[in-house]
Amino acid sequence: MRTLTLAAAAAAGLAISACGITRVSAKPGQIVAIGAENEYANVISQIGGRYVKTDAVMSNPNTDPHTFEASPSVAADVSQAQLVVQNGLGYDDFMSKIEAASPNSKRKVLNVQHTLGLPDSTPNPHLWYSPGYITRAAVGIASDLSALQPSHASYFQANLRRFKQSLAPLQHAISAFARQHPATPVATTEPVADYLLTAAGTHNLTPFTFQADVMNGVDPAPQAIKAQNSLLSGRKVKVFVYNQQVTDTMTQGFLKLASQHHVPEVGVYETMPTGYNYQSWMLAELKAMNRAVVTGRSTARL
Repeated sequence: MRTLTLAAAAAAGLAISACGITRVSAKPGQIVAIGAENEYANVISQIGGRYVKTDAVMSNPNTDPHTFEASPSVAADVSQAQLVVQNGLGYDDFMSKIEAASPNSKRKVLNVQHTLGLPDSTPNPHLWYSPGYITRAAVGIASDLSALQPSHASYFQANLRRFKQSLAPLQHAISAFARQHPATPVATTEPVADYLLTAAGTHNLTPFTFQADVMNGVDPAPQAIKAQNSLLSGRKVKVFVYNQQVTDTMTQGFLKLASQHHVPEVGVYETMPTGYNYQSWMLAELKAMNRAVVTGRSTARL
């Protein structure tokens, strides 16, 4: 992954603006919880309800998460947290550095990678795009909150059941897409939405080596770029899925080519856009995919 680093103190104001975190101000009796990414913070909030004060470190969908810089002010907020949820797989290593700098034996840290039992070699770190993975993360969150406040364990478990039930429309939409559009050929820039695309039964014709190069800030080989161009110019795919938060010159070229050859584009996000919860966000991404296949309509922004 492109490196996520701790910023110098002088950059604190800029970094706070980029991540959107606010000073943690919990009411008496509330658990202070922080999600490294706002999609995880949203799940914490849904399960924790009134007994948890939740904030997110990364929450701005208009910034590149791979170049995020966590300031000392963010570190101060994390140091107050009783529960921290982070993705793992190198995606948010800055969190581990912050936690190590402010050790707290009572703080619970839920690393989603570890909760899922995934090895460090797992190639795609965008775990939240898998409804199955997010469900297992939610189970871990409910368990940790229950351990922190045993008297409210039944409340957290009830919210967990509601969360699981609320994923039903998404699961139904995934099954319907796979049934109605089997093996839909798609092209991508990065593996941001690959877990969702796989669940929906699509056939991603962009080699993962190409996606990984773009994700990691490595220039793909010229022949790989040529092959990607041919997918679009030859209309070999029905949808071009790109990382809406990281649109460099190469991606802009792909978008222009897709437009010229009437291949609909769908922009996907690494950070949950404003106005959504996890469920509605994933459903909106899938609906955009469905519109692209059925009507040829592009969706740059949700």
